[in-house]
Amino acid sequence: MARRPKKQSSPQFDRAKEAAQAAPISQAAETGVNSSEQLWWQRDWVWGVVLVAAVFISYGPVWQAGFIWDDDDHLTANPCIVGPQGLAEIWTTSAATYYPLVLTTFWVEHALWGLEPVPYHVVNVAMHGAGAILLWRVLRHLRVPGAWLGAAIWALHPVQVESAAWITELKNTQSGVFYLLAILSYLKGEEKSRDGQGNVTRYYFVAMLCAALAQLSKPSTVMLPVVLGLCSWWRWNRWSWLNAVRLIPFFLISAAASVWTIWEQKFHSGAVGPEWTQSWPERMAIAGDDIWFYLGKLAWPHPLIFVYPRWEIDATAWANDVPVVAIVGVLVGLGWFRDGPLRPVFFALTYFVVSLFPVLGFFDVYYFRFSFVADHFQYLASMGPLALAGAGIATILTSWKITNPWLQFAPGGILLVILGLASWSRAATLADAETLYRTTINQNSECWLAYNNLGEALLEKGRTGEAMSQFQQALRINPDSIEAHNNVGSIFERTGRYPEAIEEYRQALRIAPESVDVHMNIGIALAMDKQLPEAVDQFRQAVKISPGMAAAHYCLGNALRQSGQVAEAMGQYEQTLQVDPDYTEARNALVQLQGMEGTSSGKN
Repeated sequence: MARRPKKQSSPQFDRAKEAAQAAPISQAAETGVNSSEQLWWQRDWVWGVVLVAAVFISYGPVWQAGFIWDDDDHLTANPCIVGPQGLAEIWTTSAATYYPLVLTTFWVEHALWGLEPVPYHVVNVAMHGAGAILLWRVLRHLRVPGAWLGAAIWALHPVQVESAAWITELKNTQSGVFYLLAILSYLKGEEKSRDGQGNVTRYYFVAMLCAALAQLSKPSTVMLPVVLGLCSWWRWNRWSWLNAVRLIPFFLISAAASVWTIWEQKFHSGAVGPEWTQSWPERMAIAGDDIWFYLGKLAWPHPLIFVYPRWEIDATAWANDVPVVAIVGVLVGLGWFRDGPLRPVFFALTYFVVSLFPVLGFFDVYYFRFSFVADHFQYLASMGPLALAGAGIATILTSWKITNPWLQFAPGGILLVILGLASWSRAATLADAETLYRTTINQNSECWLAYNNLGEALLEKGRTGEAMSQFQQALRINPDSIEAHNNVGSIFERTGRYPEAIEEYRQALRIAPESVDVHMNIGIALAMDKQLPEAVDQFRQAVKISPGMAAAHYCLGNALRQSGQVAEAMGQYEQTLQVDPDYTEARNALVQLQGMEGTSSGKN
């Protein structure tokens, strides 16, 4: 007997079905219906305001927070933001590393309010709130039940605090906004194309533009083309070669960003050396551990540590292969049943793994020097599992057929309150550098980076003895810490113990012979100790390594001047002014030497 063909559903039937499957948090918030019969609290804009307000309330402690780790490199001491360089250097030199759009945002913010930290925090939390709204919209376009609840769980989950409460991680929040805009525009284009609503080119153009902006904010969004393909498959439950053709421009953008980032990490950030020499079996083991670690933190976010312990991987131990074999097995098993009731789980977990791929250890990232995992690494990836959690809660509550709206809201609302309180508590630990690093040390007592950075924070406050103790702890854990040797040397230098300072700097130079900062430090200490020929040699090395560093030319000029090499000293001051025309000290020194030469010529 012939099989009866399936009845094709109409768009009206689809919309009615989607409305019936909507989450009980708010029927209007999930279906997008805005009729005159709705109560005010059922409207979309109300739930949007609630979502953003919840984010701002949960991040209350950041309104009194300051700058912490890496904020100096990215903002407060970045010559592109506060120094002689500017927008041109951000976009045309390696000064912007691999996120020029974020530095451009910082440049604009600095022009508006200087270095007052609170507005920077406001912008970052606002970006996170905007990301939550966009995620809600994307989930609705994907017809995911409980879209609002899933977006709220993601926004308020404490694992996101590191991204939203840390100014440097505007990289995450800003790239996330453009990432979600790209997905939203792409899905709208597909919907209109399937409905035959004319030219949809503008939607794909906007999607490509947003994809480029996302990757200019943070290149870890390079997996976006795969994510777009996955979303298309989920939305329409099929795949065609037309989808692949449409995604070619997105893959080309991602390929360019990937090559750029790999080069930058290796040759600019310095992700080379013994910390990045893992074999491929070790990298596979790390990837498996990473995935389960991140899933575990989403399920039970305690403890959350700013710098987690760095795992020791033994590729010869079969147990290290279990996590990666398990995750592959789970994905294959879910893929086998991808058209059944486990389809949402397959979609969410596949999205999660795909999004994490750039930070799973297959590529060298400078941060891996400290740890193979970090909360901010899963900022975008966590959307998949947390949206799945929201959908699961919404589906269960819908099956209970609860009619009272307050009872509908209660389970999800209680969960959100718990998450919001956890985020508040977590945000308080990022209030300032000293609080952050003392908290980190309490959670990870072998974190040499935390000891070193705590010492730097104490040194800035003039607590030299306490700072020295922290630097020594860092060296106890990691005798090859360039940063700690430099800091100990600086304390010796401040107290006039120049030979001891020079020895510490030489220890740092032994570890990092191409470090311009170490050469500069040794040169200054040698000059203070009246060892001028050796000081000149160190400054020459610094200039050779970094010819665009104005301070190196200036210090070399000073050492040459003290050595009696006046003509060459004047040349270095001129080089300083070529690099930085506003270098006042170099200009004054040059004018003084020119005046001395003029006086000498007049006498002759």
